[in-house]
Amino acid sequence: MVIRNVNLETVCGISSRIPDNPYIEVAFAGRSNVGKSSLINALMNRKSLARTSSKPGKTQTINFYNINNAMYLVDLPGYGYAKASVEVKEKWGKMVENYLHKSRQLKAVFLLVDIRHDPSANDKVMYEWMVHQGFSPIVIATKMDKISRSQVPKHVKAVRTGLGMQAGTTVIPFSAQTKQGRDEIWELIDALVAEDEDAADEEGSQISG
Repeated sequence: MVIRNVNLETVCGISSRIPDNPYIEVAFAGRSNVGKSSLINALMNRKSLARTSSKPGKTQTINFYNINNAMYLVDLPGYGYAKASVEVKEKWGKMVENYLHKSRQLKAVFLLVDIRHDPSANDKVMYEWMVHQGFSPIVIATKMDKISRSQVPKHVKAVRTGLGMQAGTTVIPFSAQTKQGRDEIWELIDALVAEDEDAADEEGSQISG
């Protein structure tokens, strides 16, 4: 997809109502400090559209980015931030659960994990929970540039094993530094957008016919 315009259109807090958007949504989830903001900036060819921080737990809202008036990229709040209170963690969890349940336009969920380490207990819980909700998470293994190229297959296998991934689940190694993996992610998103546009055209032709 050629990015012509990007707009942070909606920011949802804990008590906010989930927007009824006109275009499809793809959501990105991951534990705090896994590199989600860096990934989003890389996907949209922007340096600081999503705020990056060395301090985990920066994103505490659900952010909806309108891309080309064709789709929404949805940035979910990071989970597993150790210094957050139990009450805050529960509120974040309910906010994400509410979104996954109520969004009528959500077509795919990307789960980010750090390729350098075995998935955490929080990563595994999130993956299993998404599967339970009826999604087939696409896993993005971030910070690929931090390990040698020869080590990538071994670490990808460790991610698959650690998450107990379903057969056929896609894992995309990604580096925000080199942008490796960016095209593969966009190919998946572009296919979803094209599918939605085809469905809309078909519906329109049925109505006019």
